[in-house]
Amino acid sequence: MTTPQATTSPFADEAPERYLTSLVGWRAFVDDQPVIPAVLSASKRASLTPDELHRYDEGRVDHHTRLLLVVATSTVQHTVTCGRRLVLLNRHAVSARRGLIVSGPAGTGKTTAITQLGRAHELLDRARHPGVSGRIPVVYITVPPAATARMVAVEFARFLGLPVRVRSNITDVLETVCGVLTDTRVGLVLIDEIHRLNPRTTSGAQAADLLKDLTERIGATFVYAGIDVTSTALFTGVRGAQLAGRASLVECGVFPARLGSSEPFRELVTAMENALDLRHHRTGSLVRLAPYLHERTTGRIGSLARLIRQAAITSLNDGTERITKTTLDQIPLDHLTEQHHRRAPRRPAPAP
Repeated sequence: MTTPQATTSPFADEAPERYLTSLVGWRAFVDDQPVIPAVLSASKRASLTPDELHRYDEGRVDHHTRLLLVVATSTVQHTVTCGRRLVLLNRHAVSARRGLIVSGPAGTGKTTAITQLGRAHELLDRARHPGVSGRIPVVYITVPPAATARMVAVEFARFLGLPVRVRSNITDVLETVCGVLTDTRVGLVLIDEIHRLNPRTTSGAQAADLLKDLTERIGATFVYAGIDVTSTALFTGVRGAQLAGRASLVECGVFPARLGSSEPFRELVTAMENALDLRHHRTGSLVRLAPYLHERTTGRIGSLARLIRQAAITSLNDGTERITKTTLDQIPLDHLTEQHHRRAPRRPAPAP
């Protein structure tokens, strides 16, 4: 069977590097290694030509758009550890392979956690098989809304760049997908938005059965991520019992301001502040705003990352190159977080 090449992606004309759900996009994500740009002194900046300075500043903007990728949160570290352990556990399994479920509210870093697990697995696979072409260590798909079994099978085919005709039946699509995944030695299958599956409907039950069938036919570890998965229909009935009995659970929650003697949210803010590349930003000023940031974002890593990234980009664009509470106050967040912030009792924040 011919191994699909990255250039066969159906997204080739649509900036495929933006799509993790294509082979081209996934490989671009794995190959991308964000590096904090070097801070240039005033004299060094003055020695650059206008074009060089523009490229340098554009690189810094780009760095801040991907700020979360250079911060290894505890959730990401835990997910990577659990996932790697299960991959090793499943190495010689012929059936009943163990999987992983990453669950939690919206905006708590579930997708970041599983994609970083996938990236770590693929880089390790490349290191173990240097110069070997034709391997696809990781597959990443998202479950479509109101998914049917055929729709899920087509998502696998789309990732691999395999052509699917409108009249292709699910058996043909599934046989081709399984053949390619087996030939290319896939070791990790990441399935995002799993909460969209509803086994209580006929089509949802068939889609859930298809995923279970894939776990038996493909020698890979399956990792699922979704919003509050344990409270959905996925964990009910016979199918739910099978899933719960074979999968470990990683809970992604909001970062508490305090947990025993530690301060997880403050530690997260510290890590993100240390990754900033702003010439006039005073180190520690964001950390002092941790109580305000926790109230503003409700402790959600997604909201915090968006807030700090937007503030950093704003400060680069207006030339101030520092983040203050005034800057943060002017940046709107997602509606859910803003609603919570408006309802929360106000506390005076420390001066930046």
